[in-house]
Amino acid sequence: MNWDDGRLFLAVVRAGQMLGAAKSLGINQSTLSRRIAALEHSLGTSLLVRRTNGCEPTEDGEILAASLERAEAEFLQASSLLDRPGPEISGTVRIGAPDGFGVSFLAPRLSRLADRHPNLTLQLVPVPQMFSLSKREADIAVMIGRPDHGRLVARKLTDYTLSLYAARRYVEAHGRPDTPDQLRGHRLIGYVEDLIFTPSLNYTTAFWSGWRSSIEISSATGQFEAVRSGAGIAVLHDYLAADHPDLVPVLPEMSVKRAYWIVYHESLRGIARIKTATSFLTEAIQEEADRFVRGH
Repeated sequence: MNWDDGRLFLAVVRAGQMLGAAKSLGINQSTLSRRIAALEHSLGTSLLVRRTNGCEPTEDGEILAASLERAEAEFLQASSLLDRPGPEISGTVRIGAPDGFGVSFLAPRLSRLADRHPNLTLQLVPVPQMFSLSKREADIAVMIGRPDHGRLVARKLTDYTLSLYAARRYVEAHGRPDTPDQLRGHRLIGYVEDLIFTPSLNYTTAFWSGWRSSIEISSATGQFEAVRSGAGIAVLHDYLAADHPDLVPVLPEMSVKRAYWIVYHESLRGIARIKTATSFLTEAIQEEADRFVRGH
């Protein structure tokens, strides 16, 4: 097996389909399919399960993909260690992030990174309930809390706080509670309970032990928009609420603190595009550090 065949196979695994991989590689889809079939024949095993909506690696395909990624990472890291002028930062970096941070904070700032490195393709994807960096569902992930297993590099990005908010129109119509127990008489908004995939998101009872949501929304941005519409009271990220004078703090003496961590697989350590993206994330946070922790 030669490296070029391996490179093509790796592109298919990452894209999850022949067509997407062919486009990213700049070759014809039928040519790519023939090359993969020839690779499978040379190795004497099936590497992909082909379906009408895409493809996924077989068990042997996963083993080969993992080996190829290690080889790729070693090659790129060795190249980056050479003290010589290198090519422009290029390739694709996929960043997975919670929707509150990803959509509302990071997305509006990605153009700065794109301006600096026009040959770099940036992909921003949500972090779902089941998420795997080892399977390259993302190159870099911003996670709530530090992961406790896997061959991962993790670094704390920032603390952030969350507090109770309501829209001004809601407060004018329904009043504002003065104690946690008075939340009982208000419409509360929270996460869909059986879809809470990390204990770090289960913070409503920190404000009131009897919390029961009348409206459950499985995304932070969805809850944010519901509160802005006057639908009720919810726990919102302070850094998101800061720019919206139509939102009124509720029980402002109370808040909870969480942390975002930046995480990537150890096989990507030292790769130029990963270092560039992680450095940018750190820079963007540091420039606006005061907004993430209330009263900081």
